[in-house]
Amino acid sequence: MEEYIHCKDYLARFSDYIDGELSPAICAQIEEHLKDCTNCTVVLNTLQRTVELYQHLPEDDSLPEGVRTRLFKRLSLDCEQK
Repeated sequence: MEEYIHCKDYLARFSDYIDGELSPAICAQIEEHLKDCTNCTVVLNTLQRTVELYQHLPEDDSLPEGVRTRLFKRLSLDCEQK
């Protein structure tokens, strides 16, 4: 159980890690953790792939309004944001 509490601390930093916004010391700690934690590695890889896919979407590609509304509701985001 302790491992997951520790993992939670790392999971909260993954977005900043991907964006290159963390200090080298924190990055090294995350990378060391990832060597032994399959769960965090899967989460980080999935997040990185999601970001990559989003960055390569054509600009004119949009979701149908019903899908967009359900997605934003699920993510607890304001549908009016664009």
